[in-house]
Amino acid sequence: MTTAADVQTADLILHHGLFTTLDRANPTATAVAVKDGRFLKVGGEREVMAHAGPGTKVIDLKGRRVLPGLIDNHLHIIRGGLNFNMELRWDGVRSLADAMAMLKRQVAVTPAPQWVRVVGGFTEHQFVEKRLPTIEELNAVAPDTPVFILHLYDRALLNGAALRAVGYTKDTPEPPGGQILRDASGNPTGLLLAKPNAAILYATLAKGPKLPFEYQVNSTRHFMRELNRLGVTGAIDAGGGFQNYPDDYEVIQKLADEDLLTIRLAYNLFTQKPKGEKDDFLNWTRTSTYKQGTDYFRHNGAGEMLVFSAADFEDFRQPRPDMAPEMEGDLEEVVRILAQNRWPWRMHATYDETISRALDVFEKVNQDVPLEGLNWFFDHAETISDESIDRIAALGGGIAVQHRMAYQGEYFVERYGLGAAAATPPVARILEKGVKVSAGTDATRVASYNPWVSLAWLITGKTVGGLHLYPRANCLDRETALRMWTENTTWFSNEEGKKGRIQEGQLADLIVPDRDFFACAEDEIADTTALLTVVGGKVVYGAGDFAGHDAAPVPPAMPDWSPVRTFGGYGAWNLLEPTNTKLQRQAAQSCGCDSACGVHGHSHATAWSAKLPIRDLKSFWGALGCACWAV
Repeated sequence: MTTAADVQTADLILHHGLFTTLDRANPTATAVAVKDGRFLKVGGEREVMAHAGPGTKVIDLKGRRVLPGLIDNHLHIIRGGLNFNMELRWDGVRSLADAMAMLKRQVAVTPAPQWVRVVGGFTEHQFVEKRLPTIEELNAVAPDTPVFILHLYDRALLNGAALRAVGYTKDTPEPPGGQILRDASGNPTGLLLAKPNAAILYATLAKGPKLPFEYQVNSTRHFMRELNRLGVTGAIDAGGGFQNYPDDYEVIQKLADEDLLTIRLAYNLFTQKPKGEKDDFLNWTRTSTYKQGTDYFRHNGAGEMLVFSAADFEDFRQPRPDMAPEMEGDLEEVVRILAQNRWPWRMHATYDETISRALDVFEKVNQDVPLEGLNWFFDHAETISDESIDRIAALGGGIAVQHRMAYQGEYFVERYGLGAAAATPPVARILEKGVKVSAGTDATRVASYNPWVSLAWLITGKTVGGLHLYPRANCLDRETALRMWTENTTWFSNEEGKKGRIQEGQLADLIVPDRDFFACAEDEIADTTALLTVVGGKVVYGAGDFAGHDAAPVPPAMPDWSPVRTFGGYGAWNLLEPTNTKLQRQAAQSCGCDSACGVHGHSHATAWSAKLPIRDLKSFWGALGCACWAV
């Protein structure tokens, strides 16, 4: 017989909620108890409150919907964190006029020799003007401050000051795999084109100043904070260009060592040297151990770049690239090393032609070194065929999709037609065939890091520009889409059963969104933010009614000219939002908060999306939980 003395006392109880657990044996609940970072009890009010004790923190959710924390299957969070505080984000900005106003304001406070950078996360199609700025417009706004704008993986725009900073002149030779657009006299105009890959864009961006180490630590914390604001509690880092191991991992390792991570992170190692890939993986398999680390920071294998000869970048403005004839030989050398060392891998592959050739290699290796039990997978797979899906299933692999088509769908349709785009990627078909599949963003240099944009894309089939890409047959219902962002992702980090659901014994990661995901209109899904984000039973973000529970505020963004201080994150400066009153605009410019409360720089977007009732400036910031407002 169980007595009161036998009942474990919870560290945290959340009650009076509407929990979607994704646990098929216990699909709904009204309360949860958390102990030692895991769900202790998931059920009704009475049984959960039995675990309350004198030291239990109790939060009344006031009837709000609760979801498992979102897990991004492909996020360049380590690289993104090193640069977040330097970047002006146009993610979610709805007009070019607003974007240029942001740019002008940032130019005014950016000291020499720093650049103003807009590095991905947007598309010209999201703007009402349906275009990018001209070089002349950039030069007019910033005659002396370098401006670098990366648009997807197709182009970069540099003003005159940026061209001078990087040293591109009439005498600069054409780089391999890219084009410097020139005028009639041969002088660079400021437009760089990726033909056929993004090497010129990466290399040019890498010429800019970097933040010092302590600023990178601060920057990474702000990026995690922004992700928490959007309900992200976990991610798989896919490595990235110019992200070297172990040097560029020192910041995230420091935060892990100091218990300051607010995102659970599994990382893959991405080869950095063309023709040196085999040596990279021989070295890494000797010096690193698969799964080394903790539930907050752990090794997840190889990729997304395995060999450079197999990298088919997805610039849909350009024809599909044919991979080099040496692809199979290069790939086989690396895959054999990984399989022999029992390292899973992820492989960037946009087109079925690349996937099919890679599968030839995987099947060959499998004859000698069985791949069974290795959680390997392809990333992206926009044009994957039914035959390739079946071959992946037979080898026990998976497919990680991202919402790149939400940003580039218009270009795909222009080249291949709307019919070809109808199942690009064929998400519903992959699910139907029973292949392991999950969803993510591929942020930050192409699509935005906002998970709700990805969820909206999966559910509505629309691009951020409003183009209806997919018929209903290739769209997902809301629960299936949510599973793609939660429990499904755990296979890709080999953590099935540990997280992804609100279930007793699993890691206590959950979110309270600012609207009911299952009841709001489809066109409102992408505007969702979190009111409460919990990771391991710790409140890492709180806003509105829950601002007072926030246990993870971050110091002010560094340096003091950081765009994060002024503009915050996703969609934070949509001045054309019809509900924005003059008072709201004044309020967004009036807060004297020094970021210590964790509100400034992250609440403007919450205010716009929540459409809070505003009586005066004090009520505006008070509703968001800011205790240090000023006018």
